[in-house]
Amino acid sequence: MRYRALDANGDYTFGRGQGNFLINSPACVAQAVQTALLLKQGEWFLDTTVGVPYDTKVLGYGTSSTYDLTIREAILNVEGVTAITSYSSSRDPKTRRLTINATISTKYGATTISTVIFTGYTVLAGDGSTVFSSDDQQVFSYA
Repeated sequence: MRYRALDANGDYTFGRGQGNFLINSPACVAQAVQTALLLKQGEWFLDTTVGVPYDTKVLGYGTSSTYDLTIREAILNVEGVTAITSYSSSRDPKTRRLTINATISTKYGATTISTVIFTGYTVLAGDGSTVFSSDDQQVFSYA
C-alpha cells in the first residue's frame, strides 16, 4: 500500500523522493481513512456513488440513531483496515460540526485518527447577493 504524504495543509508533498510517500504503515492506512472520510458522496465526478453520504445519512434530519453506522462502515471499507477497536463521535447541529475519533487496527499495526467535519453553508441577502459563504472544511489528524 502506498500513498503520497500530505503536509499540514492537506496538500501533497514533493521534493523528497521516496520520503514523500507513506508505504505499508499505519500512517498510510490512516491517510486512506482520511481520504474516505473527507469525500462526500456525489463529489467525485467519475463515480458519484462513492463517498460518505453526509447530507442524507449523517447530517440529515432523523439520522441521530444511525449516523455512526455509516461512518464506521466508511472506515471499515478502507483498504488495510482490519478492525475498529474504539470509536466515538459527537455532532453539534448548531455549529454543523461532526467530530470523529477512532482507534483502528490495520494490517501494519494500530493507529488513532481524529477528524472534524464542518458542513458549508451560504447566507444570502434579500437581493440574492452572498453575505457570507463557508465552504466545506475538514480537519484531520492521526497518530
